[in-house]
Amino acid sequence: MKIIGITGGTGCGKTTALHILQELGAYCIDCDAVYHELLETCPALRAEIVEAFPACAPGGVFDRKELGKLVFADQAALQRLNEITNGYVFAKVSFLLDEAARQGYPAAAIDAIGLLESGLTLLCHTTVAITAPREARLARLLARESISPAYAQARIDAQRTDEEFSALCRHTLHNDSTQAAFEAACRQLFTELLHERSFHCERE
Repeated sequence: MKIIGITGGTGCGKTTALHILQELGAYCIDCDAVYHELLETCPALRAEIVEAFPACAPGGVFDRKELGKLVFADQAALQRLNEITNGYVFAKVSFLLDEAARQGYPAAAIDAIGLLESGLTLLCHTTVAITAPREARLARLLARESISPAYAQARIDAQRTDEEFSALCRHTLHNDSTQAAFEAACRQLFTELLHERSFHCERE
């Protein structure tokens, strides 16, 4: 089973890319959704997070938005959160990939902002960075979430730059034109990747 890693900053268009891959027959994993599910279903993960960031559980009740405010304003805190969560997410993604292979999927895609630093690239045959103008990313983020412009800016600032994502991935898709143009570019690249005969793992 071929596995494609998708990464890029918040609001760059990763979800659109994932939908295209799904249309092409790939099993798709949204690591943000995996993380949020684990927060709800994994007491051990929540306990580790609350131990590291007690302010995110005022009155003993875990508050994801409070956690976000803490870590997106402090790079060291964000790194500590990632150190806690990466192992849990990696294990869940590995399980989902095994399930997809058992079900006979010819390909899978992993969508993760932290793909490059989490170890998830070890599971991928190739990686694709998606970039987009900062203003467009900010507008998308504000349109889909009930957050302040300052908080949205902080989230974007806490992530890698487009240049860093591109430099660390094998392929790059630029989402800087129309939606139709971006979807066409995604479909062309992913079709080519899924039909490549030589598909070596990133770790090789």
